[in-house]
Amino acid sequence: MTAHTPMGVASVSKAFTALAVMQLVEDGEIALDDPVVDHLPEFTTADPRSEEITVRQLLTHTSGMSDTAFPEKAAPVPEDLEGAVARLADVGLAAEPGTEEHYHNPNYHVAARLVEVVSGRPFGRFLDGRTFTPLGMDDTATVDTADEVFAAGVSRGHIAVLGRAVAVTEPESYFNGAGGVVTTADDMARWLIMQSNGGEGADGARVLSGEGVAATYTPLGGDGPGGSTALGWNTLTSPAGTPMVAHGGVQFTYTAHQALLTESGYGIAVAANTGLGSADASALLYGLVALADGKEPAAPAGPLLLALDLVLVALLGLTGHLAHRGVRRSGDWARAARERPWWRTAVRLLPGVAVIAAAVSANRLLALLAQGRHITWGQTFYVIPTGLTLVVAAALAVAAVYAVRAVRLARPAVTPPGPPGA
Repeated sequence: MTAHTPMGVASVSKAFTALAVMQLVEDGEIALDDPVVDHLPEFTTADPRSEEITVRQLLTHTSGMSDTAFPEKAAPVPEDLEGAVARLADVGLAAEPGTEEHYHNPNYHVAARLVEVVSGRPFGRFLDGRTFTPLGMDDTATVDTADEVFAAGVSRGHIAVLGRAVAVTEPESYFNGAGGVVTTADDMARWLIMQSNGGEGADGARVLSGEGVAATYTPLGGDGPGGSTALGWNTLTSPAGTPMVAHGGVQFTYTAHQALLTESGYGIAVAANTGLGSADASALLYGLVALADGKEPAAPAGPLLLALDLVLVALLGLTGHLAHRGVRRSGDWARAARERPWWRTAVRLLPGVAVIAAAVSANRLLALLAQGRHITWGQTFYVIPTGLTLVVAAALAVAAVYAVRAVRLARPAVTPPGPPGA
C-alpha cells in the first residue's frame, strides 16, 4: 500500500454528499428545510408523510425512513441513483419525519439524486467538477455498486478468521451517495485540509464558504432525535475530552474513518482493507487521535479477538462431542421420556429449539445489537464468521440428536425379558 493506493471509504462518502448539497444551498438552488419533493418530484414512498421530508432530515437520518421499514441490504441492487430512489415507491416510513433518528443509507441515495436533478449533471460529474478537481483529488471518484468499487482499482478486502485476514468478495449492494467514494490517502489529506481551512483547498481553490463548512458540522442539537448528528458528520469528543467531528464507514470487507479535531486543527483519515468484523480503521483512527491529543493509544484488540475465536473453536469441538453422546444415548432418553409427563419432555427440548432459532435468525439477533440496522443471513458470516459457524454447527447437532430421539421414541417400547422360570 502507498499514499496513492485506491481504497473504498464506505460511509465516509456521506460527508462528500452533504458538501455537494451545501454547494447547491449556497448557489441558491435549494434550502436545507425545503421539502425534498419540491426539487425531486420523483421521490415518493407508500406513506404520504414522505412529502414532508426535508433535505436536512435526509442528511441527519431523521426522515422517518429506516432499515426496519426497508431492509436495504436485502433489496435488489439498482443500476443508478434514479433506480435507487424508484425502489422506495412501495416502502413505508418507520416514523413521522423529524421525530426519530434511524441511520439509513437510502437517505443519502435520495440526497445524491437530488444533487443530480437540481444541478442537471450526473452525481459523479458534479462531485468531480465542484470538489475533486478543484482540490486536486485526481485519484478520487464515486461509483454505484460493489463491483464498480473494485473495477476502480480497489483490491479485494478481508474478514478476520482466527487472527488472520482472509480475502473474500464483497457482497453486492448499492453504494453511490451513501458509500460510493473511492479515493486515496493523499486525496483524503487534500479533503481534510479543505475542511480545516474553512472550505479552501491547499492550492487556494474554494469549494464552499467557511459558514457552509461550519453548517455541515452543526448538529440538530437538543434532546430530540439526531442531537449529535450533523450533515455527513457526527459531533463528539475524543477520549481525551477534546471536541471533534467524525464519521466512520463500514462495509463487509473494508472500512474507513475520518475525524477533525476542531481545536487543534488536526485532520485524520484511515482506510483499511479489512471489514466490519475487525473495525481496524476505527481502532487506528482513535489511536492517532490519542497521539494528536498527546495521549497513548489504547491496546490493540487483535489478541482479544483471537482469544475469543479460539474459545469459539473449543466450543465447536465440544458441540461435536455432545452431539455424538446425544445420539449414542438417544435410546435411554426415549425410555425416560415415556415415563414422564409430555410437558416435561417439551420443556427439556426448549434449549435446543432456542439454539436452532438463533441459527436461523442470526442476522436478526445481530440487528438488535446494531440498533436495527439490517443485514441478510449470509452477510452475518462476514461480521462474525467463527461465531456463526459455531451457532450453525450447534443447530445442526441439535437437529441430528432430536431426529434420532424422535425415531427412537416412535418405536414400540420393548420390555426386557425376565429371568428364567419367572
